[in-house]
Amino acid sequence: MFLSVFDLFKIGIGPSSSHTMGPMTAARRFLDEVAGDDWPRPAGAKVDRIGASLHGSLAYTGIGHGSDRAVILGLAGQTPQTVDPDRADEIVSRITADRLISPPGHPSYRFDPATDLVLDRKTPLTGHANGMAFYAYDAGGRLLLKRIYYSIGGGFVVSEEELQRMKAKGSMTTEGKKVPYPFKNAVEMLKMAAKSGLSIAELKRVNEETQMTREELDAGLDAIWSAMKGCIDRGLSQDGIMPGGLKVRRRARMLHDKLQEQWQQNRPNPLLANDWLSIYAMAVNEENAAGGRVVTAPTNGAAGTLPAVLRYWLHFHPEADQPSIRDFLLTAAAVGGIIKTNASISGAEVGCQGEVGSASAMAAAGLCAVMGGTPEQVENAAEIALEHHLGMTCDPVGGLVQVPCIERNALGAVKAVTAASLAIKGDGVHFVPLDAAIETMRQTGLDMNEKYKETSLGGLAVNVVEC
Repeated sequence: MFLSVFDLFKIGIGPSSSHTMGPMTAARRFLDEVAGDDWPRPAGAKVDRIGASLHGSLAYTGIGHGSDRAVILGLAGQTPQTVDPDRADEIVSRITADRLISPPGHPSYRFDPATDLVLDRKTPLTGHANGMAFYAYDAGGRLLLKRIYYSIGGGFVVSEEELQRMKAKGSMTTEGKKVPYPFKNAVEMLKMAAKSGLSIAELKRVNEETQMTREELDAGLDAIWSAMKGCIDRGLSQDGIMPGGLKVRRRARMLHDKLQEQWQQNRPNPLLANDWLSIYAMAVNEENAAGGRVVTAPTNGAAGTLPAVLRYWLHFHPEADQPSIRDFLLTAAAVGGIIKTNASISGAEVGCQGEVGSASAMAAAGLCAVMGGTPEQVENAAEIALEHHLGMTCDPVGGLVQVPCIERNALGAVKAVTAASLAIKGDGVHFVPLDAAIETMRQTGLDMNEKYKETSLGGLAVNVVEC
């Protein structure tokens, strides 16, 4: 089983990979299908109007996550990777006013967001909690084409048919390419590392380089870190109230300024590393909440944890360099691929244990690796971090990726560094295997009540008064 590092780390806009990037990708994909020739058209029929409906978690928290906005942008021909966040509102406003979409390479289609985009909370789609349906009609209102898509976490989108094939083969990942080291779980990964004498990052690199050149891989990894770093820097420069109506104020810039002041005064601070970790993570997730450009790591809701730990590595460890950044990302992606293959990274499927829990495990593995950890110690670090997120619910207040999500990323980063530190001080032998923690997360997600899985129907979402 092979998931590329670029499958897990995608550059896009906030606030949610499954609720924003996924719907935008699905809408754009539907446009491609409308323009294609692989569906039966009645003679002379032409598409005149487009419709869409969001179901399950997408319907319950769609407004707070910007899912409706994402669908409109996707139908306008935008993609998460290329859309300009500063122009997004202008595009949506124009379509809302004109009640018309004119995607590049298409004729104009009638589309009135007020009536043609429905958040359907009554009709769940059976394949996954994040379901969407898109419709194409002729001028007489006759349905010409209907497609169902599912946003399965981390920006991944699959059709109804693709989802059924994935379930039939027992894995919630798309078909992987053939690679020299096709590990699908941690046991296989450790066996391959032991037999080959390669580190986990080197195993992952060899696999990746069967699909691209070394130069292309390194350039892609550098671009991922550049986007992560840029997101941190922008988050540290912004202040004010975040959108959505909760009136939550950005805090990263203010806290950063206070830390800088302490740093210059050489005032002792035994929590210094934790403070920097928290601020870096919060900066990213405040940007995500504001709809800025982030990197799924492995999701938008958990986008701050891994960049914070990597920035901590560069901040506090003088041996950090560009190759170590690449090794960090490769190691983290290897662990993230195992988690996604055997459980889920979707908050709508398994709660926040699948988002921040997975991110913390990935970050712990990456940090342990660049600190000189053996493959066994790296696996141990990932297990410690994931184990202590098991059972974590996804209960965003108001359906917004703000409370408790922003601080939750900060604590996920702190746990990751602690897990890496504990693991590297041991010999790699430990009681609970990473694979057992992943399977426990999967089972816990199945048992978890739906109101705790990104529907905002339970937990903090109903016990905190919205102001």
